[in-house]
Amino acid sequence: MNTDVDVSKLTFEELKKVRAYLKKMIEVGGSDLHVKANSVIRARINGEIKQFSGGILSKEDALTFAKELLRGRFGEFVEKKELDLVYPFDENNRFRVNIFFQMDGVSAVFRIIPVKIPTFEELHLPQVVRDFAQKERGLILVTGVTGSGKSTTLAALINSINLTQKKHIITIEDPIEFVHKDRGCIINQRSVGQDTKSFGTALRAALREDPDIILVGEMRDKETVNLALHAADTGHLVFSTLHTIDAKETVNRIIAQFPTDEQNRVRMSLAGVLQGVVSQRLIPTVDGKRRAAMEVLVRTPTIEKLIMENRDYEIRDTIEAGKEHYKSQSFDQAILDLYHEGVISKKQALDHATSASDLELKINGLSSGTTLSENFSAPEEGRQNVTAAEIGDDDIFDLK
Repeated sequence: MNTDVDVSKLTFEELKKVRAYLKKMIEVGGSDLHVKANSVIRARINGEIKQFSGGILSKEDALTFAKELLRGRFGEFVEKKELDLVYPFDENNRFRVNIFFQMDGVSAVFRIIPVKIPTFEELHLPQVVRDFAQKERGLILVTGVTGSGKSTTLAALINSINLTQKKHIITIEDPIEFVHKDRGCIINQRSVGQDTKSFGTALRAALREDPDIILVGEMRDKETVNLALHAADTGHLVFSTLHTIDAKETVNRIIAQFPTDEQNRVRMSLAGVLQGVVSQRLIPTVDGKRRAAMEVLVRTPTIEKLIMENRDYEIRDTIEAGKEHYKSQSFDQAILDLYHEGVISKKQALDHATSASDLELKINGLSSGTTLSENFSAPEEGRQNVTAAEIGDDDIFDLK
């Protein structure tokens, strides 16, 4: 394949067609546009894939589109077989793009990145999540599947710090999504591939660049995890993401990246620096939009102990028991709250619950509040029916 692109010979007709579909998607509130050779163009709207075009995009036209989009980077695309980039659409909209080869030719996915960074209020973030912006040091993780809003939540946290504090913030992203302008803070944003070779390289350098806060776009490998833990341990506040479904799996995933003989050391380190985990699931709302249900793990002496002692299976119960005192919450607690507020339907609540059967019991009023007898074995008969809210966190989980 000829990888040289003579820009003067391009008409940009295919790119214009795709731009028209991007404009249409913006107007209807979609999140992702799918462009695929030998197929129609589709968009994801409120979580559902819907057909946008009537005609098929030919293999030849898809290749021309790639040349028009990438121009001088087309040769790099042919060599690597996939590329990440940011495509500025207009003043108010940018797109994160992944373009790649597949068996029928070229495909591309455009994900919208709003220029305006949403506020805590617009995202309906719980107060406990907002409080993470006030931490001085440690590790805060935002997790969830692709498209669950992790980057948006992190952008809101960084923006809050930028508006209310005077810090040096370094972000390492692939690619840069939300652009932050210096307000109270100095913010240096680095894009992997463009401004630095890798997350690990940039993270090592960041420790010599006088940062207060480091945002690592994703903890993809053992080296990045190690460096992030070290940064948090040496007095920095570190934000990052993982593609994990809840807090328990997040802890497991971090530990599992290391050989068995290193896992105890990593457990000790993680237990010492982890300030919180926010796990997200986007749920369709009754008004046709989407809202993030959030599981929130908050650092407590008990959580630290569970991580150190490899008792990850107890994390969810501990999160639920800490709702009253520490404002932590499990997914099912968050979903139940959204249902009671009238934000989501019963069907959506049950479809997205961790345990649909348990949640349905609570919705139907057959279970009210978490008692020790539900999740733990109490040492004395007289304490069997004490609720989690009536005694302290350590009292609950020191029971044997």
